[in-house]
Amino acid sequence: MRFTKWDYLAFPVFAGLAIGVFYAALRLLGFFGLGLLGLVIAFVTVRMDLERDGPSPEPTVLVEQARARERMTRAEKAAFSSAQQWRLRPLFVAQIVATGCIILGFGLHFLL
Repeated sequence: MRFTKWDYLAFPVFAGLAIGVFYAALRLLGFFGLGLLGLVIAFVTVRMDLERDGPSPEPTVLVEQARARERMTRAEKAAFSSAQQWRLRPLFVAQIVATGCIILGFGLHFLL
């Protein structure tokens, strides 16, 4: 995946925001707050991962989606899975960050 000029402009802003949130959670609530922040991020990312095909209040919607995927050609399936992988890549990064916050926050809270 290549970076665009917007990625180079947005990365320092988001990195600064992430460092600010990390620092604020650490100063306000200590390591326990950092662990809680990690749990919140993990909850949101797992929920998004479970609803990757879209929220479905009824089971019949899931059945219709499965039938529609069965009717796709190989090219359509490849395009769909490629688009889904590209869309879920930031979600994987957020899951890694959440795991790190949980381990660091709760680990240092109970050790110190």
